[in-house]
Amino acid sequence: MVPGLGEAVWVVDLNRQSLDRVVPGIAADRLQGMFAAAGWQVITLKYGHALRELFARPGGDALHARIEAMDNPEYQRLLRCTADELRERLPGTGSTAGPIADLIAPLDDASLLAALRNLGGHDIGALMDAFDSVDDTRPTVIFAYTVKGYGLPTEGHPQNHSSLLTADQMRTLADRLGTDPDRPWAAFAGGSPEAARCAAAARRLRRPGRASRQAPAVPADLARPAPTGSGNTQQALGRVLLDLTRRAPEAAARIVTVSPDVSSTTNLGGWLNKVGVWSPTERPNWFADDAETILHWRERPTGQHVELGIAETNLVGLLGELGATWSRWGQPLLPIGVVYDPFVNRALEPWSFGIYAGGQSILVGTPSGVTLAPEGGAHQSITTPSLGIEQPGCVTFEPAFAIDTEWCLLAALGNLGRPDGSSAYLRLSTRPVDQSAADVPGDPAARERRRRQVTAGAYRLRRHEKPVVTLAAMGALVPEALAAADRLAALGHGADVVCVTSPDLLFRALQARRGLSRDPSWILDQVFPADRATPLVTVLDGHPHTLAFLSTIRNTPVTTLGVTRFGQSGSIEDVYRYHGIDADSIVTAALDLVD
Repeated sequence: MVPGLGEAVWVVDLNRQSLDRVVPGIAADRLQGMFAAAGWQVITLKYGHALRELFARPGGDALHARIEAMDNPEYQRLLRCTADELRERLPGTGSTAGPIADLIAPLDDASLLAALRNLGGHDIGALMDAFDSVDDTRPTVIFAYTVKGYGLPTEGHPQNHSSLLTADQMRTLADRLGTDPDRPWAAFAGGSPEAARCAAAARRLRRPGRASRQAPAVPADLARPAPTGSGNTQQALGRVLLDLTRRAPEAAARIVTVSPDVSSTTNLGGWLNKVGVWSPTERPNWFADDAETILHWRERPTGQHVELGIAETNLVGLLGELGATWSRWGQPLLPIGVVYDPFVNRALEPWSFGIYAGGQSILVGTPSGVTLAPEGGAHQSITTPSLGIEQPGCVTFEPAFAIDTEWCLLAALGNLGRPDGSSAYLRLSTRPVDQSAADVPGDPAARERRRRQVTAGAYRLRRHEKPVVTLAAMGALVPEALAAADRLAALGHGADVVCVTSPDLLFRALQARRGLSRDPSWILDQVFPADRATPLVTVLDGHPHTLAFLSTIRNTPVTTLGVTRFGQSGSIEDVYRYHGIDADSIVTAALDLVD
């Protein structure tokens, strides 16, 4: 893979400092060895021409050995010395002290101070030599040693990360550079060599104009009959991607999926077999004739799936770049990253930065929640539903049924690769659910109304003639809410059931109704009409505070059920009971509100 990267050049700044102090050891040799072992060209710029010239004089070998053996804090302390202090400290002790003292004795103070600071990263000639030696057949990393705060009064100081120059120091610096601190953005004088060099660089770096291509149209509904039988939302993900290759090939051709070694366990197998795996060069598929192999890794440059190994941070970094091609290159892609939901937290920070930088992508967390009970407590996610609500530039969905997943995914794809677009986070599950419980209307207009509600945040799944309580459930917990509604009805307490598909969009709608945002708010009146306002029980496979705000839509009493403890291993029924999100707990919570 490394040779396929071609001429990529990284420059690593080695300045020996962290935010708080001088780092005792930066393990540069180990870093260089790691890159070299991976096939990179490694270039190290430790010393500039002035220091190397000193090393070539009599006594230079001793000076070189002294600096090489010096630990980072001692070197940084020497940067803070006056010339007299430096002449005393730099030679050190032992047999080499005399030759070093003799070497630096003829140097005037300015030359001595400048020589100590003459590291490779500050030497333009050394840098130019390094760039000239780059091997353009493989990636190169240049380790450039520098002094943090070079040339400033704060250079080398352990706490210079938070240091600010005084006004007098700024003026002194400006005088030395020949600039005016009151005109920090002034250009070089017209006709000067500097202005000519800048203009030439601008011409060389200017990109040619590119015609921006619009993102392909994504259908809002694939118009298939609503699924029946048992199924789960994770299965729906793979099926929708495959269906798009037949029903919307232009959109499907722009989809790029990325996975951290979980393609086969997140239902991407069919999609992967259809579109192939990306590789810089075509590779033979040695299992193509194996009848027992159902997942085929056809690797070729036209593949649309990228397999990264177990590296969620790398995955979301790639999502950010793929999601920015619409603005950077005028070529929109529709990137989808699929990870186990328990590992979304691991990837959240770099994904957030990618969104901040303009990358639009879809992150799918699946499977999720304590519904992963058979896999043990460590593989269960609790906080991710609210993370989706809190992430700017992103819409979060947690559908309960396959048809809801289809509509949410299509809506999310339709929002990618456009100036007014958005990223999305889908939290899915492997729990088998009776798909007929979705009760999708057969009438086309009613079906479209349901689709619009699903993609706006919620819909009323069950309406009782005289409800005394409303059960609002999300994702894998909807079957428990339906079972609880049946039991409450048998007890003489009518219950409406609301299926929440996006707490994020509902919260935005509530904020809009209060005049705090410009999002549409119609969904609140359709799903939580004033004339059906009743006490509310919310339940989800995640932290209960995620849906707590729903009670403020009509200012109704509420009991919030969810997961607040670490997960356990066991059957789904036992784990739901342990966390108080089973049908018994929902019935009890409802009775407490209405009795």
